[in-house]
Amino acid sequence: METTPGAGTPEPKRTVDVASLKALAHPLRVQILDTISRLGPQTSGTLAEILGESTGATSYHLRQLARHDFLREVEGRGSGRERWWDRPKGSLQIVTRELADNPATSEAAHLVSREFEHHRAAALADFMEHGWLEEPSEWSDSAMVSTSNVRLTAAQLAEVSAKLEAYAAELLAPYRGQGAAEGVRPVQIHINAFPLAVGRPAAAAPRTSSEEKP
Repeated sequence: METTPGAGTPEPKRTVDVASLKALAHPLRVQILDTISRLGPQTSGTLAEILGESTGATSYHLRQLARHDFLREVEGRGSGRERWWDRPKGSLQIVTRELADNPATSEAAHLVSREFEHHRAAALADFMEHGWLEEPSEWSDSAMVSTSNVRLTAAQLAEVSAKLEAYAAELLAPYRGQGAAEGVRPVQIHINAFPLAVGRPAAAAPRTSSEEKP
């Protein structure tokens, strides 16, 4: 599973190690990382307001994420009492097959993967429920929710996935780093490519709580 804050030029790809994965494996930490990925730099106060948490909780988890290089302090912005945090440039390979199969990290890998997918599904569900009819027409008419079905071999799927990833990076590069500007809003783009569940029931939607321990 990969998540990318983005930049205008090719950026390094970091594969998360065992210690970092275990540090990330807390629902609120995943939520903080996902929120900053979506909305850009935040403080403990702005995150507390967005997520409905206390500033003490968000401040603590921000520091833990920074210890493992998931976040960095924004230089020259804020003060000692109001520190701004952002994602480092580049993409994160958060969950690999090796980490998922390792008994020492499998629980953490599944929690992190489940939390990210829950947030992504919730964002899409919210748009499907409200976006088409309630957003201004210039935004709803510009959106696209599309599904394509095709039969592929594993090698062909790998080729399609790689080309989609490369094309998305090239297409979005000119818009990275726009920050807060008039007319600019957070936009989330999903490109999914995966084999369908044939012969087995689909998994139920996960339900987790920020009280869950890593």
